Amino acid sequence: MFDIKENLKRLPDKPGVYLHKDRMGEVIYVGKAVSLKNRVRQYFQSPANLDPKTRAMVSHIQEFEYIITGSEMEALILECNLIKRYMPKYNVLLRDDKTYPYLKVTLQDEWPRLLKTRRLVSDGARYFGPYADVGAVNQIIDLLSGIYRLKRCGAQNFGANFKPCLNYHINQCRGVCTGEVSREEYRESIRQVLDFLNGKDGHLKNSLREKMLKASEELRFEDAAMLRDQIAAVESISEKQRVALMKGGDMDAVLIAGNYGLVFFVRKGKLSGRENFPLPAGAVGSKAEVTAAFIKQYYSDLALVPKELLVEEDLPEKELLEEWLSELRGNRVQITCPQRGEKKALLDLARRDAIQMLEYLEGREREQTERARRLNGALTEFLNRGLGERAYPETGLRIESYDISNTGGTDSVGAMVVFVDGRPRRSAYRRFRIHTVEGPDDTGSLQEVLYRRFKRAKEGDPGFLPLPDVILMDGGKNQVHAAEAVTAAMQLAVPIAGMVKDDRHRTRALICGDLELDLKSNPALFHYAAAIQEEVHRFAVEYHRGLRSKRMQKSVLDEIPGIGEKRRNALLNCFGSVKKIAEAEIEELAKVPGMNRAAAESLKRELQKKDC
Repeated sequence: MFDIKENLKRLPDKPGVYLHKDRMGEVIYVGKAVSLKNRVRQYFQSPANLDPKTRAMVSHIQEFEYIITGSEMEALILECNLIKRYMPKYNVLLRDDKTYPYLKVTLQDEWPRLLKTRRLVSDGARYFGPYADVGAVNQIIDLLSGIYRLKRCGAQNFGANFKPCLNYHINQCRGVCTGEVSREEYRESIRQVLDFLNGKDGHLKNSLREKMLKASEELRFEDAAMLRDQIAAVESISEKQRVALMKGGDMDAVLIAGNYGLVFFVRKGKLSGRENFPLPAGAVGSKAEVTAAFIKQYYSDLALVPKELLVEEDLPEKELLEEWLSELRGNRVQITCPQRGEKKALLDLARRDAIQMLEYLEGREREQTERARRLNGALTEFLNRGLGERAYPETGLRIESYDISNTGGTDSVGAMVVFVDGRPRRSAYRRFRIHTVEGPDDTGSLQEVLYRRFKRAKEGDPGFLPLPDVILMDGGKNQVHAAEAVTAAMQLAVPIAGMVKDDRHRTRALICGDLELDLKSNPALFHYAAAIQEEVHRFAVEYHRGLRSKRMQKSVLDEIPGIGEKRRNALLNCFGSVKKIAEAEIEELAKVPGMNRAAAESLKRELQKKDC
């Protein structure tokens, strides 16, 4: 038995990280401290001295442990890592509500490309954004890739027989794969793209105007009109990318509103977007402490840290956070709590925007909750008519559906989809390859899938918890009886119904026990059941097609010792087919990236044996 009082006496007066645990041994809170002795003891003082959220957390603490670090900075970094590892209930945890796109120039590649991405990683690329207008991002990519005829494919190595793609033939790519452009010339185009993305669009507009005038003088009016439209697009994009707010460089405005953390991005002195992150309602700490925790979680994985953060209140560990952020950025980062001027105006603007956002989200949540109640109520009414009275949750009703897909019994797979309150929960979807059933036996395959699913749940696998409130089988009585046999054998009381299709393969009724209940009397439930059935069928077929395609794409090269996936792909990339590989000379094969002479000689011998 863990004695909290005794262990409090043993706490060291050193920096470190502490972990609070509940009676099940689960980590419910991770914190850092300059002095573990002083900080951890504060939680176990008189409850009257604690705020309500901290009091609620402390009531669940049954034990704690700690890790001593060499400095407060080490403690901060360890705290961030442990929060991501344990996802504690009472810490600030970030779950993306919306992620705005960035523009990425892959400078780490020999032949860089311009791409759209929603992930920032430290990979040597240059990132621009974020941008609130996704359409503008797509326009920028199309325009710049077209004007500078940038490479669009992902290939980086081009063998002797590499064939240029369609973009080259329609003059949308200058064809670096053909050797017609030097690396220096291509890099100059990339430099001009970077200039444009940095706000220096004058050079591009002047260049386009000169080309337009020249085309007009040469009576090439169609070309002149196209160039005129490109100039208009450049001007439009330059205005659309960002809304100007102030002079100055890059900064983020960070604030907490309700149960949301918000980050407003200012790049090159212009507002470029906003991100919202739902925060757990039980997150412990004052507004300033939650803001500090949010900053640690948000910027720990971010490749782009701005020069300055604007916050509404002075943070309790401002100097340490500035030092940590400066290390991430590589130069000085400042955290400011402005009281007047343009920066204060920006924070006020962000606060007004946050209030409007909360009003919208709260209204949407109320509508979704009411819709879920109506939908769940209609479904449970149907189930109770056919399966007997049972209590179902008004909200949070979890429905699982299963389907099997195969071609004549080969590549047989099972799919499980999950819907909660009328919406798909894709993170809970699961796929299964059928192991114990041979041939096109959908009923036996369904039983295998259900058995494996519930066995994993009984073993405590969090990926298969919680159990469903209802199972809707993609089929009639046979599938329902097959599923009931599994749940009965595993002593599970989960209600099961079947979705019956009409002649046009649309869900028309539910099989509940011995009753077939027509869904057309309730349009909302009719469309809900149809959506579930379509989704589970799509998910199963998609998985099956992927496996079948992978099997069919297997090459004779896969059977040759010493030829792995990378070498196989490189060979096919260079020569285009197994036949041309077999016709190639050993010297040509040895020049393929990843190959050598010994591998080329071995490949040649094996292909001759196979008479390729």
